[in-house]
Amino acid sequence: MPKNSKVVKRDLDDDVIESVKDLLSNEDSVEDVSKKSELIVDVQEEKDTDAEDGSEAEDERPAWNSKLQYILAQVGFSVGLGNVWRFPYLCQKNGGGAYLLPYLILLLVIGIPLFFLELSVGQRIRRGSIGVWNYISPKLGGIGFASCVVCYFVALYYNVIIGWTLFYFSQSFQQPLPWDQCPLVKNSSHTYIEPECEKSSATTYYWYREALDITSSISESGGLNWKMSVCLLVAWVMVCLAMIKGIQSSGKIMYFSSLFPYVVLMCFLIRSLLLNGSIDGIRHMFTPKLEMMLEPKVWREAATQVFFALGLGFGGVIAFSSYNKRDNNCHFDAVLVSFINFFTSVLATLVVFAVLGNSEMILKLLKMGNISWDVIPHHINLSAVTAEDYRLVYDIIQKVKEEEFAVLHLNACQIEDELNKAVQGTGLAFIAFTEAMTHFPASPFWSVMFFLMLINLGLGSMFGTIEGIITPIVDTFKVRKEILTVICCLLAFCIGLIFVQRSGNYFVTMFDDYSATLPLLIVVILENIAVSFVYGIDKFIAAKDAVSWILSFIPRCKDCKELKQFLEDLTDMLGFAPSKYYYYMWKYISPLMLLTLLIASIVNMGLSPPGYNAWIKEKASEEFLSYPMWGMVVCFTLMVLAILPVPVVFIIRRCNLIDDSSGNLASVTYKRGRVLKEPVNLEGDDASLIHGKIPSEMSSPNFGKNIYRKQSGSPTLDTAPNGRYGIGYLMADMPDMPESDL
Repeated sequence: MPKNSKVVKRDLDDDVIESVKDLLSNEDSVEDVSKKSELIVDVQEEKDTDAEDGSEAEDERPAWNSKLQYILAQVGFSVGLGNVWRFPYLCQKNGGGAYLLPYLILLLVIGIPLFFLELSVGQRIRRGSIGVWNYISPKLGGIGFASCVVCYFVALYYNVIIGWTLFYFSQSFQQPLPWDQCPLVKNSSHTYIEPECEKSSATTYYWYREALDITSSISESGGLNWKMSVCLLVAWVMVCLAMIKGIQSSGKIMYFSSLFPYVVLMCFLIRSLLLNGSIDGIRHMFTPKLEMMLEPKVWREAATQVFFALGLGFGGVIAFSSYNKRDNNCHFDAVLVSFINFFTSVLATLVVFAVLGNSEMILKLLKMGNISWDVIPHHINLSAVTAEDYRLVYDIIQKVKEEEFAVLHLNACQIEDELNKAVQGTGLAFIAFTEAMTHFPASPFWSVMFFLMLINLGLGSMFGTIEGIITPIVDTFKVRKEILTVICCLLAFCIGLIFVQRSGNYFVTMFDDYSATLPLLIVVILENIAVSFVYGIDKFIAAKDAVSWILSFIPRCKDCKELKQFLEDLTDMLGFAPSKYYYYMWKYISPLMLLTLLIASIVNMGLSPPGYNAWIKEKASEEFLSYPMWGMVVCFTLMVLAILPVPVVFIIRRCNLIDDSSGNLASVTYKRGRVLKEPVNLEGDDASLIHGKIPSEMSSPNFGKNIYRKQSGSPTLDTAPNGRYGIGYLMADMPDMPESDL
């Protein structure tokens, strides 16, 4: 050994001792820095931190004040206007009680599993829809953007319906109600009933002429309806004020907006059961037409109603669940909310069938003297009249009062006709139910309660819809929630002026038919595929092209390791293993059912000519009209815009068209030991770590021992290119190291 070797060795030993002291004294600093620079994440440790790796902001995420508040928020979002005016119609149309069985079966097969899936990913990853699907695979990040676009389309016209309800609510503080009777027209010679109203009915006339002042086609704008414009502004102000602080503000409102509708429904049910003929209406509801269960159309409509009743694909479910605690039992929440939704639909249907089955109008005319008791057969008891007896009395009165029959405004009052009439407009609320309430004692009180219930049902759904837009954008782009909420609502109001033209009702129909149905089905199918076949793997990310991924997809379907990984993560999160039932639903049944529903919806859309029901003033009736060419273009554009983010984000991520890296280690997104987003401006072995190399593949030394040498002339915590922790230490016990290297 050369003479100076002893000196070098002695210096080296001193450095080793000094470095050990430094390591001990700077243990906390080493750990802090290592958390920022370590890129190879241990899989076992990640089970405890998972989506929160490298993100200290998770601890600052808002949370629900209580479990009850969260449940009410989910119930308020899922239970909406469709439960009141869509489900009863479908129940009547598809066989009464026979429709409930397919609905319940599909709720168990499609509804609860997919609802549980969205709750799980939101709670597990604690992000909005964009962040959740970007976490699972950046190339599937477009699913979240598509959800946001669909949410915004739906919010545009859904709040218009709330505006209509606000108008009716404001007009309900009158006795008699303004839609109780047809208006009279006076001229110089005599007074007569408004012809348009006389040909239809008081409630129908009030809806189309007084409320909407509708034009005869979508091509005739007619200008803005100022009454509805003001109501739309009020509706958006209410939504903005409720959502401006996120769940901190909207959560408190949920206690009233979610519970009040049930109070009103129960009051209506009790009141309607006291009406004559109400039992006959309920009997009709529970009389099943079993032969209709064999028709595919019944199952398709039941599946569609289950799909939209729970709000699947909108992003609101994921957004709400992302504010939960990590150990919350979201499986219990999924089952509870789903059955509350089903119970609400059945309760609303009971109310509707009971109210529309009453025969109070005949008694009212008898008491007023418009009809003589002599024309009523003696064997008929009007205090407990059956449907057959009512039709008999109706025919007798029609013959006796042939000339004056139209003035009596006595309806045939067949449940099928009432529900069919209701669905031809914008639903049960503004035609059939308003007419039934005019026969109630203290009708203004019941009208106020009814429309206040609809306002709360609509606002609950709007809160979830807007949350499905705001939360993903705030999580992704780190903008202020208050500013974003105001901008979102203001822009929506400006665009929403399209729907408060005199022809606005036709645009509401267009958006309702084409902006959500197919795009949401595609979104939920992709969500199912993402969890079942992509979650927790890097094959999709590392695929060199789409063909290679499709070819690799086939063998993965056999063992479905990704789905098993997701179930393992759920077990870790919930504290118990979910039933195998969900494994088979997510892997086989749900994707198959969703694809079948998608194909059936496309076929049904292709067979049904695109058009709308226009109100013809001269005929005082509706007439089906086809959309003009520009209307067809708008319909197609709505569907394309809603689903366009999915392929666009995939192409951008696949081809690296946009470099969204920030260039620092803090921007790296971790996923089960793999890096999804690769930062730039890194040198040396740090760059190799970014590209996912395991320690044995790296050029940096093997750190099998905790003995380090402080780099000569380096500050204590300077970054060394070859340092594992990047704090200026190198290996000291390397055999046969030349003196020049030392």
